Amino acid sequence: MDKKEKYVAAIDIGTTKIVAIVGKENENGKVEILGISKALSPGVDRGVVLNIEKTVESIEKTVEDVQQTSGIIFSEVFVGIAGQHIKSMKNRGYITRENYEAEINKEEVFKLIDDMYKIHINIGEEIIHVLPQSFIVDNETGIKNPSGMCGKRLEANFHIVIGDIASAKNIERCIQRVNMKVKHMFLEPLASADATLTDDEKEAGVVLVDIGGGTTDVAIYYDNIIRHTAVIPFGGNLITEDIKKGCETLWRYAELLKINYGSAFGDIAPDDKVVSVPGISGRPPKEISFKSLAYIIQSRMEELIDAVNFEIKNSGYADKLAAGIVVTGGGSMLKHLPQLMKFRTAMDVKIGLPNEHLAGTSKTEINQPMYATAVGLIIKGFEYLDTYKKTVDARPGVFKPIVVTGGTGVKSGPVITGKVGANGGTVMTGEVGANGRTEPTGNEGRLSPLEVIKDYFLKLFEEDKPIKKKQTTLV
Repeated sequence: MDKKEKYVAAIDIGTTKIVAIVGKENENGKVEILGISKALSPGVDRGVVLNIEKTVESIEKTVEDVQQTSGIIFSEVFVGIAGQHIKSMKNRGYITRENYEAEINKEEVFKLIDDMYKIHINIGEEIIHVLPQSFIVDNETGIKNPSGMCGKRLEANFHIVIGDIASAKNIERCIQRVNMKVKHMFLEPLASADATLTDDEKEAGVVLVDIGGGTTDVAIYYDNIIRHTAVIPFGGNLITEDIKKGCETLWRYAELLKINYGSAFGDIAPDDKVVSVPGISGRPPKEISFKSLAYIIQSRMEELIDAVNFEIKNSGYADKLAAGIVVTGGGSMLKHLPQLMKFRTAMDVKIGLPNEHLAGTSKTEINQPMYATAVGLIIKGFEYLDTYKKTVDARPGVFKPIVVTGGTGVKSGPVITGKVGANGGTVMTGEVGANGRTEPTGNEGRLSPLEVIKDYFLKLFEEDKPIKKKQTTLV
């Protein structure tokens, strides 16, 4: 094995899924993904861990799976943090140098950054990131990197990201329960930006919009510097909730309606198409028109886009964003979303895929918006190790089963047990999760959570035996 090879592991704890991922950096500085695994996250709501037990179970499953498939054993991971508790502020700091004729070195820059972690913030909060925006050496302004310059006074403008201590500690607690350590915590929109944005886009001015299940993250770049960050406290799950109420159906059917037949633009949805949704508990199937479904989705998406617009105007860079908007995350896969965003914002819009810095055969299979944050955490991890000259415990080895600590000690995961129903079909059994939905229990084997759920829905809908008509059925 090449001794120069470095490995990084990361865990993305999201509202709808938890993703464990392992990567290595090749000789060209590109990242190669060696393994990835995902599971449902019933213990997380709007980016915040609400049920540690359920979150630990999902983390355990994904970590075991990714270590087995990648052959990389790790005990330290990088994780992401988001949620409606995240906020940001701007501040300026300075240091006075004793020897103004000596060149400014990296240690002095790090000291200036470290001093920002000592500023006064509210009780119950902590500083997650201190991001330099520009430096000032004596009277010279607009300096991006002061290293090597001479001067008496070194100043800098900072973008500071603040979060809730309890939320961060809960994430750390979940990682510790599977006998691992959090190496560093990154704000999720910064990770997604590194995975999906090009250097040209960051220079020209761009808005990164990461639509997750519970939150929508916003990051604004200009002149290769992060200028504004924000977390909007709703995402794709709220759209599903609207469909559930508007169409008077179950959550699982509403989610499938959104994914398979939904559109963000009601005006271009077909007038003559309907989808048949299985009735509840043996009731007759219900017909829902594509256009009605699209208008339900459009109404909520317009609210989200307006919130993004507010953040853009609040940043002060609304007139400097030549590269427009890059939308990513699982919610960006909604049909006709780019067209609606372009119509509402009058800016260019494109879907962001996490392939800008990837190499290797895995590049194609994980090149989906839903993996933007996970891939970004790997990229940020390597950047962190290079910047601070640190190492992380991740190496090739033989996998050993994880023993959960701090709880019951019983290994379990979100899996499915099957029972034969009255008509010979398979019936899912499970327990109600933190968000009120039924979560699967048992053993999924090699199937991904999405494949298991899809297989279950197909079998379940077959049992309902909807009346045969010309319209589309949900299955």
